[in-house]
Amino acid sequence: MTKVIGLISGTSVDGIDVALVDVAGGQTNLTVQLLAASTYPYPENLRSQILDVCGGASISMAELAELNDAIAQEFATAALTINQKYDEKAQLIGSHGQTVYHRPPSQQLGYSLQLGRGEVIANLTGIPTISNFRAADIAVGGQGAPLVPCVDIYLLRHPEYTRCVQNLGGIGNVTYLKSKKLKVRSQKEKELVATLPPSQAVLGWDTGPSNTLLDLAVEHLSQGSKTYDKNGEWAASGRPCQELVETWLKQDFFQQKPPKSTGRELFGKDYLFNCLTDAEKYNLTTADILATLTELTAASINHSYKNFLPNLPDQILLCGGGSHNLYLKKRIEKLLVPIPVMTTAEVGVDLDFKEAIAMAVLAYWRSLEIPCNLPEVTGAKAKVMLGEIHQPITGSKGVWE
Repeated sequence: MTKVIGLISGTSVDGIDVALVDVAGGQTNLTVQLLAASTYPYPENLRSQILDVCGGASISMAELAELNDAIAQEFATAALTINQKYDEKAQLIGSHGQTVYHRPPSQQLGYSLQLGRGEVIANLTGIPTISNFRAADIAVGGQGAPLVPCVDIYLLRHPEYTRCVQNLGGIGNVTYLKSKKLKVRSQKEKELVATLPPSQAVLGWDTGPSNTLLDLAVEHLSQGSKTYDKNGEWAASGRPCQELVETWLKQDFFQQKPPKSTGRELFGKDYLFNCLTDAEKYNLTTADILATLTELTAASINHSYKNFLPNLPDQILLCGGGSHNLYLKKRIEKLLVPIPVMTTAEVGVDLDFKEAIAMAVLAYWRSLEIPCNLPEVTGAKAKVMLGEIHQPITGSKGVWE
């Protein structure tokens, strides 16, 4: 077994999710055991600066360098803190970093910037660190996101049930996992099917806004007194305006066929204020507005499934912070009835730390030199190894001593 730390801070910029896992095997016989997990909030001034940059604020190169270093230091501290829980220390770190800009490919290659320098993390912890996971996929024409479906295959694919794993992070994304049970006509065909790589049964893409838009709305509508809608209670007290939702779903992103990815660049403050302007003529309460924005997340998922999946799934598994939003879950259930909507925790994968676990697995695969991007998900022209390897200075033990 190899002990690996996975680190990620998502589009919501809530804090650094850290997972310490034992990993063994390759791709076909992967085993993963979660040992410990936690979220380490950013210092408030650092979080504010990150959100400003994500929102398009101007920043000098010197300030960018300082921000990059500060994020790396927070990631390293989070890794060291969780590593102290075990006598046997981690042998590897996989750090996604903090996304501050994402441009999907169109007429040119895509571009995605994650801050939190891997080389700094390696030398502050004394542990080899793999970072910058998106770059190689983007270099061969891919979206660079979502990256987690290649791990979902091995953690959540079911022998009989076709599943959609719906992440409700800052941005929503889906992994479609076709069941392993395939109808075959002969023993020869059965043997052939058994040799097919699992990636031939997976799809994935970003479905649209989720927590980022809702959190921005809550902060604005509450005049800063709240940062999120706990359990979806505020939205549940309102009534969604279906006419607005139908209008918003006509936007280009929702109509675009996969592969596709997005971020705050599209679904950020400007998008929120456009939505609020659209809502003015409907005379909605603040609860109605929040209910309508929550409905947009649920409706965008429903729209994605019914327009872009080969078949609707047998099960939907929610994960990410938005899976705690009971009103959002209820709306997804309503729109996709009779498909059962559960969480990944109900089938053995932590719903809050699944993406941090995935970063650990991606790092482990990179250490074994296993190409693990999925061209059928990202649109890349080739399979490539993901991540850049950073070794600590020879003889360094980081800050352990």
